[in-house]
Amino acid sequence: MDSKQPAFVLGFHGCDRSVAEDILSGLCGHLSSSQNEYDWLGHGIYFWENSPTRALAYAQQQISRKRRKNKIKDPAAIGAILDLGYCLNLLDSQYVPVIQAGYQALRDWTTELGKPMPLNQPVADGGATLLRELDCAVIDMVHATRVRCGLPCFDSVRAAFVEGKPVYDTAEFYDKTHIQICVRDPSKITGYFRIIP
Repeated sequence: MDSKQPAFVLGFHGCDRSVAEDILSGLCGHLSSSQNEYDWLGHGIYFWENSPTRALAYAQQQISRKRRKNKIKDPAAIGAILDLGYCLNLLDSQYVPVIQAGYQALRDWTTELGKPMPLNQPVADGGATLLRELDCAVIDMVHATRVRCGLPCFDSVRAAFVEGKPVYDTAEFYDKTHIQICVRDPSKITGYFRIIP
């Protein structure tokens, strides 16, 4: 299976303006890796592929979120040039068996330890499934299994995230759908740039 992506991708990250300025000025080398148990694509640095508008909207949303400690006071977005490298590209069906094997390995491991399986859960009744502990655990199990078996590590994970409301009656297009990228190896971020308003 060849999962080396052939070209660079533009990614956009929503954050506080102070974080964006620290990165752009060179004060900080990279954005921080997210290590939440509900991170959909596992642990790493998250980007919206080719969507600065969605990245900024995310940063703006964080101000009103009550669930987590809010670190965003002045919403901003920063662009990045990404080399996806060796990518677990979930838009390519050849990786379905990889994810299924990760799920089975997680199930076997939790059963052996007598622990419950993590669950994906909606944020609120009838809300979108944004707390994706199961998906995070499966992706992290895929990575851990590769390390254990001496296989090359994935540098990034890429997937489509269907989110939001239908854009018109009976539509299967949703207003917040996007492609999300999780960069596990920060050296695959070849540069950052300021977004022109």
